[in-house]
Amino acid sequence: MPPSVSTTEPQHTRGTTPAAESPSVIDHAHVLAEIVGEEHVLIGPGLPARYTQDLWGSDREGVANLVVRPGSPQEVALVLRYCHEHRQPLVVQGGMTGLVSGAVPGADEVVLSTERLDSIGEVDTAAGTVTAQAGVTLAGLQAEVDRHGLVVPIDLIPKESATIGGCVATNAGGVKVVGYGMTRQHVRSLQVACADGTLMDLSTPLVKDNAGYDLKQLFIGSEGTLGVVTSATLALRPAAPDRLGAFCAVADIPAALRLLGAVRTALPGALTAFEVMWADAYAVLEGTGVQLPLPQGHPLYILIECESTRPDADLTALLGCLDELSDVLLDSAVAADTSDLRAFWQARGRVPAEILRMQPLFGFDVSLHARALSACLDAMRAELLPKWPQVKLLVFGHLGDDNVHIAVVTGEATRERKSEVEHIVYQAVSSYGGSISAEHGIGFEKRDFLGYTRSPQEIDIMRALKKTFDPRGVLNRGRVLPWPGDDTDE
Repeated sequence: MPPSVSTTEPQHTRGTTPAAESPSVIDHAHVLAEIVGEEHVLIGPGLPARYTQDLWGSDREGVANLVVRPGSPQEVALVLRYCHEHRQPLVVQGGMTGLVSGAVPGADEVVLSTERLDSIGEVDTAAGTVTAQAGVTLAGLQAEVDRHGLVVPIDLIPKESATIGGCVATNAGGVKVVGYGMTRQHVRSLQVACADGTLMDLSTPLVKDNAGYDLKQLFIGSEGTLGVVTSATLALRPAAPDRLGAFCAVADIPAALRLLGAVRTALPGALTAFEVMWADAYAVLEGTGVQLPLPQGHPLYILIECESTRPDADLTALLGCLDELSDVLLDSAVAADTSDLRAFWQARGRVPAEILRMQPLFGFDVSLHARALSACLDAMRAELLPKWPQVKLLVFGHLGDDNVHIAVVTGEATRERKSEVEHIVYQAVSSYGGSISAEHGIGFEKRDFLGYTRSPQEIDIMRALKKTFDPRGVLNRGRVLPWPGDDTDE
C-alpha cells in the first residue's frame, strides 16, 4: 500500500483538469514521497495558485496535480533520475515572478518546487562571495550579506518572492543593470542537477578559471530546460556608504540620453540606476496615495540613483551636473539622502502594480537601442491605432540598459486578439534591431516569436543543446522551444 501524501481540497478554477484525467502523474506520488518525504508531496487539483500561475498573472492558468518539494540537491537529483527513467515530464518552479508562463504546469507534469532549498552558506568577506541554494529569496540573501557590509549586485522589484535559482535560470536583470550588469556577470559557480539525475558542480568560485568550456554559462538563462540549478555562488560588492539621486522630467529620449551621459561623466562609476517612465505610465500613480516626486504633465520622468563614497562632494557634483543641463531639464528634485531616494523608488516601484490593474492589457518586456526607441514606439502606435482607436501604450523601464516594459491597453473588453497585438509589437521590435525578451525569458508566451530575434541557425543550435542535455524532453518541456514528442531515444 503506497504511503499517504499531503492533499488539499479541490477547487474549481478556469482551465483546471480533474486529477482523474492524468492518472500517470498521480501514480508517481508514492515513489516520489519515498525520496522527499510524504509531507512534501502535494496532490491536486485545488492546490494554491502559487503552484499554478505566474505571480503577476498570465493568460495561461495551469493545473498542479502533483507537487514535489525536495529538501536537498541530492533529492532534486533523485527526483530527476526517476522522472527521466519513466519519461515523466517535469516543470521547475521558483518564486513564480516570471511573465512568460515558463513555470506554469500542465496537468500531465510533475511540479518540482525549489521552496525548501533555502540554505545560505557562509559569506566569504575576503573573496566577496556567497553560496545560496535555489529557493533562497533575493530579499533574504540581500539581508544576509548586508550584515557583512556587502551587497548582492542583483536587484528586482519582486525581491521578496524572486528566488536565486529563478534569477540564474532566467539571467534576471532588474533595476540596477546599468550599474551592476545582468545576473550572468555575478555567477562564479553553479551546482546543477541534469535531466538524468547527474549532479554537477560547474566551475569554481575562482575569479580566473579558463580550464576548457565554461559550462555553467549554458545553464544561466536556459529557463530550466537544460538542467535544474540547485545552488549558485555569487560575487558580491562592497556596500557604498551612501546613495543619492534625482528625479527629473525631460521632453524626449535625446534629452534623457544627454542626461545619462552627463551623470556618468560627473560621477564616474557611481551610476546604479537610470529608470524612465513615460507620461501615461507615470499618470497611473495619481490618486494612489504615493508621494509624487514631480507633478504630472511632463513627457518623460527619470529616476537616477548613484552610489556615494563622498556624500557632500558627490551631492555637489550631481547638483552641478543638473544645473549645467538647465536647458534640458523641465523639472527636477534631488534626493540628498536615502530617505528621499526611498520615496523616489516607491513611486517607480508602484507603477507596474497600478498598470496591472488596467485589465485587460498586454504586457511586453523588450530590449531596444535607446536611440531607436522613440521611432519604434511610434511605429507600434501607427500599426495599432487603425485596429484599436482608443489604444494606449504605457511605457516604463531601465533606459540605461535598453530594456523597456510596454503595456498595451487596446480598450477592448477581451483578450481574444492577443496574437494580433503581439505580432505588431514584436515585428516593430525586430525591425528596429531589438530583442523580444529583455529579462523575463521566452517560456510559453514568446516561444512562437523566437524567430523575430534569433536566426534559424541559432534556433537549430538551441535544439541540439536541448537534445544533448535532455534527450527525453523531461525538463520544462515545450518552454523556449517546442518539443516534437516523447519518442526520442537517449
